[in-house]
Amino acid sequence: MKKILFLFFLASISIFSQEKFTVSGTVYDNSSNETLIGVSIYFPELNAGTTTNEYGFYSITIPSGTHKIQISYLGFSTINETLTLKEKITKNFKLVEESESLAEIVIEADIEKINVKSPQMSVNKLTAATIKKIPVVLGEADIIKSLILLPGVTSAGEGASGFNVRGGAADQNLILLDEAIVFNSSHLFGFFSVFNPDVIKDVKLYKGGIPARFGGRLSSVLDIYQKEGNSKEFNVTGGIGLVSSRLLIEGPIEKEKSSFVVAGRGSYAHLFLPLFDNDNKAYFYDLNSKINYRFNDKNNVFLSTYFGKDIFGISDNFVNEYGNTVVNLRWNHLFSDKIFSNLSLIYSDYFYGLILDFVGFEWDSGITNFNLKYDFKHYLNEKFKLSYGINNIYIKFNPGEIIPNREDSGIQPEKLIDKYANEFAAYLEAEHKVSDNVTLQYGARFSHFTRLGQDEINLYANNQAVIYNEQFKKYESAQAIGTESFKRSETLATFQNFEPRVSLAYTLDENTSVKASYNRMAQYLHLLSNTASPTPLDVWAPSGRFIAPQLLDQYAVGYFKSIKNGDYSLETEVFYKDIQNRIDYINGANLIANNEIETIILNGQARAYGLEVLFKKNEGKFTGFLAYTLSRSEQQTLGRTAIEPGINNGEWYSSPFDKTHDISINGSYELSKKWSFNANFLFQTGQPTNYPVGQYEIQGLNVPIFDDNRRNADRLPAYHRLDISATLTPEKNKNRKWKGEWVFGIYNLYGRQNAASINFRQNRETLRNEAVQTSIFGLVPSVTYNFEF
Repeated sequence: MKKILFLFFLASISIFSQEKFTVSGTVYDNSSNETLIGVSIYFPELNAGTTTNEYGFYSITIPSGTHKIQISYLGFSTINETLTLKEKITKNFKLVEESESLAEIVIEADIEKINVKSPQMSVNKLTAATIKKIPVVLGEADIIKSLILLPGVTSAGEGASGFNVRGGAADQNLILLDEAIVFNSSHLFGFFSVFNPDVIKDVKLYKGGIPARFGGRLSSVLDIYQKEGNSKEFNVTGGIGLVSSRLLIEGPIEKEKSSFVVAGRGSYAHLFLPLFDNDNKAYFYDLNSKINYRFNDKNNVFLSTYFGKDIFGISDNFVNEYGNTVVNLRWNHLFSDKIFSNLSLIYSDYFYGLILDFVGFEWDSGITNFNLKYDFKHYLNEKFKLSYGINNIYIKFNPGEIIPNREDSGIQPEKLIDKYANEFAAYLEAEHKVSDNVTLQYGARFSHFTRLGQDEINLYANNQAVIYNEQFKKYESAQAIGTESFKRSETLATFQNFEPRVSLAYTLDENTSVKASYNRMAQYLHLLSNTASPTPLDVWAPSGRFIAPQLLDQYAVGYFKSIKNGDYSLETEVFYKDIQNRIDYINGANLIANNEIETIILNGQARAYGLEVLFKKNEGKFTGFLAYTLSRSEQQTLGRTAIEPGINNGEWYSSPFDKTHDISINGSYELSKKWSFNANFLFQTGQPTNYPVGQYEIQGLNVPIFDDNRRNADRLPAYHRLDISATLTPEKNKNRKWKGEWVFGIYNLYGRQNAASINFRQNRETLRNEAVQTSIFGLVPSVTYNFEF
């Protein structure tokens, strides 16, 4: 017995005194030398593992000895090796694609194989593999439209820009392209997104449990990374469609060390309008580029840019131009095999312009920011990782400027007052494997917002920019009693918030887990819009004396299960969101060219709650998913005093983004290597709106009456449609460098006339009021040819 105890004692000493070493490196795509994001590095015998970060880097500390290692990534062949560890080593891997098909994008809801042990929840992922198969209007592959298929994500309507997440507004989504903020995600007022699918490398949508490194918005983070370029050989891909085409060129600058990628896209339907004696125009173009240089294993530099522009004109009398510009210079540095850093200098600009020749003036507005951020990832050991960093954004707001463009126009130049702000944040977050069953991700973000001085700011009696008229029982804009001017270096208002975040995963078995998360978020910027869908004319405004920052508390609990070794997967989540200081507008608010925007705004609150279900079939010739969301999204604005009724008599009312039921079904069938088919069906509860409650007659005209105290009490008809597509991949692709495919699609197969809006007017013949429905699309066929060489 003593001998057994002695041997057990020696074994214990051996286990606890066993040396540990760090294995680190980068994982690449073998064909292009592109780094790969989210690759799984797993040691099955140790039940330990990690994933590559946004730049393909990984680091893990494990006991010395001989271990089996498995490197796996969706769409690539898995590497299985045996690793002998006697000291710390750098180990890079190159993964080989399982097929030689065209690069595409696929919806992944963390996706084909659910990582049940990760504390991260409420995340959907898109990576290079199959989104081009999803039928979309006009045949143009679209990342934003693909997001709409996911649970908890809806659009404001057909042809509408932006998207809504878990009942939130479109301005509550933080959209990042290579870490740079994109303020407008749509081309042609929502028909296309600004993201060229050919150049996109990785996309993640965070709906909840948002990591502490992100901040500034309440509802979601859409994190998009562009390709780095092929550093082995030159490559050209593109596509030709009915209304738009695209082209991407990539290749090495210095082989295996430096590369570039340039991608352009444009629409040309307007070129055919003169054939029909139509001098109107509506088109867009954008250009993405990226250069990277790998100095050595510890230092990489990236320069990425995006420029996009939309032009819409009715003859030459009305021309509308708007677009985004983004420039980002980044430096990756490895301080050690355990500390990875990224320093970014970012410029981002959104501009909006109008030329109104028929009245003789031009209009210009926009928002610009300069961003400095420094992020660190510290891999302490196999059970504990730290992320920390700082972020500072300087923002200039141009609400608008009127510029006469004719001497005889009679228009006087006018400049709305520019606004300035600075937003600073610091964060610290840990990912902690507490035991084999429990993994935590916890941390906090500290944000500090400063509203800087401006040329002129209005003063109001009792500091009230909105007053309540007791006689007429309505809110009215207050009249300014004076103005005050400030230097840019002075401070008008400051806000600071502590934003804790925590997520937990408890593994019930190898295939099942439950997760829970809580996060607090602060949003200091506000998009001033009284429409359900953002328009280019909407204006961004900073928090200040009259606009308080929006604050969110979100709670979520989920159940996750991988079925039949990942052939099927099930994700269910329930969530609750509580929002303070949500902007609301008084009745009759006018937002356009308003230099006193504070006189139409009241601060209210909002809430959203719901259930999300995502069931997927991941393997086999037939794959697909069913997504269902049951939710409510509501707003409330109470009176500020006992005599004020508030908005809607102080009662909760449906927000413009409330969709009770949201169902998406997607299916893909691979008939052969030559033919594949795809279909999706969408159903959404109709968008909240207001219908007249009566009418009155004046001078022979019937005028509809709307009840100001019944906000969003009615709904548009339910939205639904069915889309199909077929992809033809010629067999001769195998034997030549030029590879191509044809994609045939039909959007809205049964021609449903979905209501974008319903307006009420008087019929000129019958002189009776009538409801007129506006629909954007009926049945829309499309053909696209994609190529690569």
